[in-house]
Amino acid sequence: MTGAHASVPAAPRLADVSTAQVADALRGRGLWLDVGAASVRARSDSPFLAPQLQRAYPEFPYVDEAPWADVHVALMRARGLRRWLRPQVRLQADGREPFQPFPADHPLPMMEWGGNLFIGQRLNQLLLLHAGVVERDGLALVLPAVPGSGKSTLSAALSLSGWRLLSDEFGALDPHTRHFMPVLKPVALKNRSIDVIRAFSDRAVLGPTFEKTRKGDVAHLAASAHAVARRHETARPGAVVLPQWQEGAPLSFERLPAESAFRALAFNAFNYQTVGAPAFDAAVALARQCPAWALRYSRLDEALAALEQVWPEVKDRAAAGGSA
Repeated sequence: MTGAHASVPAAPRLADVSTAQVADALRGRGLWLDVGAASVRARSDSPFLAPQLQRAYPEFPYVDEAPWADVHVALMRARGLRRWLRPQVRLQADGREPFQPFPADHPLPMMEWGGNLFIGQRLNQLLLLHAGVVERDGLALVLPAVPGSGKSTLSAALSLSGWRLLSDEFGALDPHTRHFMPVLKPVALKNRSIDVIRAFSDRAVLGPTFEKTRKGDVAHLAASAHAVARRHETARPGAVVLPQWQEGAPLSFERLPAESAFRALAFNAFNYQTVGAPAFDAAVALARQCPAWALRYSRLDEALAALEQVWPEVKDRAAAGGSA
């Protein structure tokens, strides 16, 4: 078919393009990764980044030119002796280098941390919670937590159990529509969580393990084709769960009052003060609308079973319009 109504062929998946083609794009104008609420443009002369991206973002479309990106990052090999003696890679953005150099074969974790840093600084039209977010039945399950709480591990397990992943890092809430927007990047798993998720599901697609980073061993769980295809679909608030992994602990799943949910949401917001009054209003509405629980767990199967048990209540409350 030709003319104005001709269909535009879909871009190939990143996994379907040759590694040489991805590397050429990175060395040239760059590679654009549309993660939903934001777009990241990456450039690099590292020979390691192309295959690492293909394993961490396999279902994302290959886009080597686009009119816009919210975040621009360049991962470049260190010059001089550092190119040959203990080689390093450096992250550059907006004319500055926010991190110390990483080992030359670690460009992906550096890109992920740098991308998250700049997304957290740029998307101030949204309230950005430090939270995992998954969706089912059109409703978001929000998991706000400090690092080390098992948030990413639980988000990963849910995403492998029939829930749609929106993010393991950013609960991106539009303060006007009060809907959550995906910021769909690979789930960053650390240390023991890597083997836990690998054993949890044979559908887990994990990238390489980067050992002895500043956050320990790190591997990235790729988003599913289903989540990538729906990365522009929002989700209405459903429930708030404060996760806390504790080795050997018996399951504890306790209902929380709205004021406790509000404190957790405000405390775990990257840009609460920057967004100002709309952030306060949105967090209050979210705490009033959503039932909230504190979840302490040591076993993923028990945590998921507890969430399944209360989900009918979450759906019924959402259908009734919540309590707001």
